[in-house]
Amino acid sequence: MIRSRREKLGEHTLIRGDCTTVLRRMPAQSVDVIVTSPPYNLGIEYRSYQDRLPEECYLEWMEEVCASLKRVLKDGGSFFLNMSGSSSQPWLPFELLVRLRKLFVLQNHITWIKSVSVGEKTHGHFKPLNSHRFVNRNHEHVFHLTKTGDVPVSRLAAGVPFTDKSNINRRRHAVDRRCRGDTWFIPYETVRSQKEKFSHPGTFPVALPEACLRLHGAVEGDVLLDPFMGVGTSLIAAERQGLNGIGIDMDTRYVNRARKRLRTFLDHGSIDDTIAELSEEDHV
Repeated sequence: MIRSRREKLGEHTLIRGDCTTVLRRMPAQSVDVIVTSPPYNLGIEYRSYQDRLPEECYLEWMEEVCASLKRVLKDGGSFFLNMSGSSSQPWLPFELLVRLRKLFVLQNHITWIKSVSVGEKTHGHFKPLNSHRFVNRNHEHVFHLTKTGDVPVSRLAAGVPFTDKSNINRRRHAVDRRCRGDTWFIPYETVRSQKEKFSHPGTFPVALPEACLRLHGAVEGDVLLDPFMGVGTSLIAAERQGLNGIGIDMDTRYVNRARKRLRTFLDHGSIDDTIAELSEEDHV
């Protein structure tokens, strides 16, 4: 059993512990928005977690976690669940969503596009793949779950400028923003080693949780929860948006790196500074 350890850093709380235990101790309806990316059960090499459970065990465990998340989420809150299958296991995210129908409404299904080909040009990083059966898998899912299905969202806050500026006056738009829809092209920066991903196998770019927070319409002082914090990317997004973050992870080393990333960001106010400082360290 992992003993929980809690610490404050600025307006944020970092908790080393098993989220199934930690969530039971959190007050009901205490969280405004949840953004998280749990293990996908695809055999990814985490340090402290076996990512290859029998599928039924994995789905039961995730259903238990999500039931706890529903309890701590406010009635008007949003739960953004980042999931992915694989070419050989494409059904897993949808198997989980079917089970979650008893807990949540799927209000929006967003496709996170990590790389794309437009005409003869490619954008984003394409992961090498040698296969006679499958094409490159360039997307993941972001499931926007709510308790009722009618939570208002800030479509323009998460939107993009008009390409054709004549649309602004012609359509009488108040601002130069339009809804970006349900396909979000948010590429990774190309990395050459695990060290540049903070030695964590499952990071996402900070722009992804930021877009989720903007879509929800999170305001200063709201509480963000990430029960699978990893190296703290969601907490950096929370800091950039003026939110109070709560991050949980069972791995001591990942929590240490989340603390270092967040502290560096608080000191320098720059994602680039954060990456540069941590990339030069000999992570112990």
